[in-house]
Amino acid sequence: MALVVPRTERLNRVVVVALVAAAVGLVVAHRAYRMVEIRLSGLLLDAIGSAGVEVVAARQTVYFGLGSDSPLGLRMTPECTSAFLLVPLLAVGAVMIALRPRITRRVLVALAVAGGAVVVVNQVRVLTLVGLVRWLGVDTGYYWGHTLLGSMVSVFGGAAALVAFVWLATRR
Repeated sequence: MALVVPRTERLNRVVVVALVAAAVGLVVAHRAYRMVEIRLSGLLLDAIGSAGVEVVAARQTVYFGLGSDSPLGLRMTPECTSAFLLVPLLAVGAVMIALRPRITRRVLVALAVAGGAVVVVNQVRVLTLVGLVRWLGVDTGYYWGHTLLGSMVSVFGGAAALVAFVWLATRR
């Protein structure tokens, strides 16, 4: 009995459909994705030794500083999730593979690296916000952590992920 290997052309179509499905899935199931993302934030806060951390995944919220004078809850809103930074990467990756099937492997590696970077950057943004709230207090720390530094972390991290994606996917 011979082993049948699917034709590369058919496999590339499956990859394109899977990437489009993943992008659509992130949009449709963004609430579930945010629940996972906020759980990750809670695990990281716990790991770095933040006392009084509680995650309420159903609300996409992580509470920290519980038992201190300034507890705070951070809610992962649709605008704050990394899901909507992943969607364009998946869509562009699908288009690249559809147009140039021979670069499928490179595009998938680039998606893994850039996607991981986007998720990490979003977690760094949350940790930055928590650190600034602890250091500067709730009002000032939240302002600097969310509005200024958090946005800068997201923009520069997202740009770095995009550059890494393009470089990894198109290099020879």
